[in-house]
Amino acid sequence: MTRCDRDLVPQPGVAEIVRENQKMMGVITARLDNRDLGSTLKEIQNKLDALNMPSGYRIEYGGDYAQQQQAFKELLIILITASILVFIVLLVLFRNFLAAAIIIFLAVLGAAGCFLALLITHTPLNVGSYTGIIMIIGIIAENAIFTYHQYDTGAYEWTPEQSIIHAIAARLRPKLMTATGAIIALLPLALGIGTGAQLHQPLAIAVIGGLIFALPLLLIVLPVLLKMIGKDKDREAEKKLALDADDI
Repeated sequence: MTRCDRDLVPQPGVAEIVRENQKMMGVITARLDNRDLGSTLKEIQNKLDALNMPSGYRIEYGGDYAQQQQAFKELLIILITASILVFIVLLVLFRNFLAAAIIIFLAVLGAAGCFLALLITHTPLNVGSYTGIIMIIGIIAENAIFTYHQYDTGAYEWTPEQSIIHAIAARLRPKLMTATGAIIALLPLALGIGTGAQLHQPLAIAVIGGLIFALPLLLIVLPVLLKMIGKDKDREAEKKLALDADDI
């Protein structure tokens, strides 16, 4: 046996080697303490971006953040698909491209009220608030469809201005009752009152903001757009009368 002249010196090493797709990886986990996921990840990303990572290294964010991003993508696909299907149904129902486009435009524009409410209350955008935005788009689209149907039905008896006044007046009470009832019902959740209310607080805030913003859209913006449609109908009617007169 030969004698070893050097002493054995223990060195720190990796206790466990984890691989994914044949690549070594290290997992860093943490828990949130009185903070939301969105702002926490944004701060972490800003600090990690300032680091000069060696070549061959990369950072991936997983856990709840990855699940949240996947849920956002799925909800966005659902929203786009639903909007396209509703647009097709409106084209078949009213046979008016401009009317269908106006209804979809108002419905999507109603999401601005949800984002504004979330911004004012400093509420993060999560799956709950995203679901509330989709609900608001559906509610505004439904109310706009009923209003336009009332307007289109009255156009056979009255002028476009009279049809607009009749449609808005006929749908005013249901709109106010729906908005008021929903806001009163969701107000405890929006204020975080009760056990488990904070879980659904973003959804309630998004829905309340959307309902408040929907009232001027349906009572002011929609009549203006309907009047524009009425002017186009009058012009088409005048052209048709002119053509009939020329034929005579």
